Amino acid sequence: MKKRLLSAIVLSVGLLIAGCGNQGAATGDSSNKSNDSGSTSNQPVKIVAVGSTALQPLVDAAKDQFVSEHANYTISVQGGGSGTGLSQVADGAVTIGNSDVFAEEKSGVDASKLVDHRVAVVGMGPVVNKEVGVKNISKQELIDIFSGKIKNWKDLGGKDQEIAVINRPSGSGTRATFEKWGLDGAKAVQSQEQDSSGTVRQIVSQTPGAISYLAFSYMDESTDALSIDDVKPTEENVADNSWKIWSYEHMYTKGQPDDDVKAFLDFMLTDDVQDGVVKELGYLPITAMKVERDVTGTITKK
Repeated sequence: MKKRLLSAIVLSVGLLIAGCGNQGAATGDSSNKSNDSGSTSNQPVKIVAVGSTALQPLVDAAKDQFVSEHANYTISVQGGGSGTGLSQVADGAVTIGNSDVFAEEKSGVDASKLVDHRVAVVGMGPVVNKEVGVKNISKQELIDIFSGKIKNWKDLGGKDQEIAVINRPSGSGTRATFEKWGLDGAKAVQSQEQDSSGTVRQIVSQTPGAISYLAFSYMDESTDALSIDDVKPTEENVADNSWKIWSYEHMYTKGQPDDDVKAFLDFMLTDDVQDGVVKELGYLPITAMKVERDVTGTITKK
C-alpha cells in the first residue's frame, strides 16, 4: 500500500514538472516569434530618387552596389532636372530629390522643409564640336557666344562656321550653375534646348559648329572641352576654385530621412563610394575640396 502511494506521488510530481517545462518552452517560443515580427532589417524598402541628370550616373552606380548588398531594397533613379527633383521631393512625391543647386536657389520650393545631403562635387564646362578649331577662349568670349554677340567661330580664330548654341531647359541645375558661374548671370540666347546630358553630348558631337556645356562626368572624346582664360576644366582646378564652374551634388529629403533611407544616403559617403565610383565617373569626393562655397557664393578655405 505504501509502495503504491509512493509511486503515485512520484508520478504526480513528474507530470507537474513536465507540465511546467512544456509551459516554459511554449512561452519561450512565443517570445522568439514576437521578437522576429518586430525586426524590420529584411523588410522591403522602396526609394525613388529623381532630378539632376548630372548626378544621375553617380546615384545609379552607387545604387547598384548598395542593392547588391541589401537585397530588400528597390531603388529607382530618374532624371528630369534639378527643378523637377526639388519640387517633387518637396511635394512628397519622391523619396529623394537630386539637385546640382541649393534648394534656396529654386523659386517655388520651400527649402526650409528640405534637408540637404551633399554627396559629391561636379565640375561643369563648355564643350564644342571637334571641328570648330578652338580650344581656349576668355570668359567674356564665352558670355558673348551664349548671349549671341559672337556668331561665328572664325571670330575666335577657328573655322568659318556659324555657332550653334545648344542650351538646357530652365529647370536644369546644370544650366543654373553654368549661367551663374560661367556667364556671370547673363541669360543665354534663345536656342535649341535639351534636358538630357547624354543627348546634349550626342548633338554637339554630331552638329557642325555646336557648343553647349556638360558636367565633367559626361565629357568624353566625342567633343572638345574648352579652357577658359587658359584654365583647363580639371578636377584639380575645381578643388581650389581655379575653375569656378562647379557645384555640389545634393540629395534632398523632405525632413530628416527615416533609418532605411538614411542607410543609403550614408552609403553614398563611405570610402567605397567616395574613393570608388565618385572618382571613376569624374566627380570629386567631398573630402577632395580645398574650399567650401555657400549658397551666396562665398568661398572659404577648408
